[in-house]
Amino acid sequence: MSEGITYVGMDAHKKSITVAMLLPGEETSSLWELRNEAKAIRSLTRKLKREGPGEVVCCYEAGPCGYALQREIQGRGIRCMVVAPSLIPRKPGERIKTDKRDADKLAKLLRAGMLTEVSPPTSEEEAVRDLCRCREDAKEDLERARHRLVKMLLRRGLIYGQGRAWTKGHRNWLRNIEWDFDADRAVFNDYLYAIEQLEERLKGLTEKLEAEAKQPAYAEPVAQLRCFRGIDTVTAITIVAELHGFGRFTSPRELMAYLGLVPSEHSSGGTERRGAITKAGNGHVRRVLVEASWHYRHRPAVGVKLRKRREGQDEKVIAIADRAQQRLYRRYWHFVARGKEVNKAVTAVARELAGFIWAVLFPQACASQ
Repeated sequence: MSEGITYVGMDAHKKSITVAMLLPGEETSSLWELRNEAKAIRSLTRKLKREGPGEVVCCYEAGPCGYALQREIQGRGIRCMVVAPSLIPRKPGERIKTDKRDADKLAKLLRAGMLTEVSPPTSEEEAVRDLCRCREDAKEDLERARHRLVKMLLRRGLIYGQGRAWTKGHRNWLRNIEWDFDADRAVFNDYLYAIEQLEERLKGLTEKLEAEAKQPAYAEPVAQLRCFRGIDTVTAITIVAELHGFGRFTSPRELMAYLGLVPSEHSSGGTERRGAITKAGNGHVRRVLVEASWHYRHRPAVGVKLRKRREGQDEKVIAIADRAQQRLYRRYWHFVARGKEVNKAVTAVARELAGFIWAVLFPQACASQ
């Protein structure tokens, strides 16, 4: 136990915050509730400074309330931690959950040093990260809209068989469909209009994301990541924005674990059981890495587009990217030859790709600190 430190656990919600203040040497917390408003939070910080002897440390779970509460409290001179909800210890027999119990539990676990702090982004980093996620949402919406139209056509027995969907030929085929009923024509036009709107929305978001990638804070790491096969601007800016503060990963294994790309394990005694990947941590980066890893099933090569992306880049970075091509190609086909499923082989390649990315970005992150 640290002497002279007051620990404060907060269970934050949209409209209210339940606070548990654990004074030094005390075993019982003081509990109260306040509204989640700027004025109430200012009053809270004054009360904590007045009633808490010595240093005051606060914490709350990462969640939909974001980091606004943490920034407000730290802006008033009190340390505030945002902790990972999935890593909070829980008793198997607990069957009662209330806001007061949660706040009291956070305060006591904080004093015991059993909470894991997440690395909060700055306001600027969070804005770029949300832009990446907004583009992901638009892409998902576009896929749904396209599926609705294709399934509507399938129900009418209209199937395009002259190549891939959503090419120029497919769109010409769509425009030449003749409908017998006004209702069918109205549904088709509405679905097609929704697709065209979402395509324009996605195009605009992509352009804004590419503009952000040229800003000084992102230009160098994005350019370095674009030296890798399968990684262009959107994937690179997603990785950099989601993994803000890259210097906190002191080894490739830490990064792999953070991305949930390591195998789960349930071993005891002399028995070892390893299962599927944990899927813990950041799922956005894990997804784009898996998508990029599909490119490594092809023979190593430097095409026209990749050669252009590498122009003017550090030779050391290019050498690491070339080693990644050679090794990941061999690893993929090694797994396939052993009878592994293709998806599992790609996931294994994504795990090793994370290690090569660490080799590029970690030295730069340390140099900038």
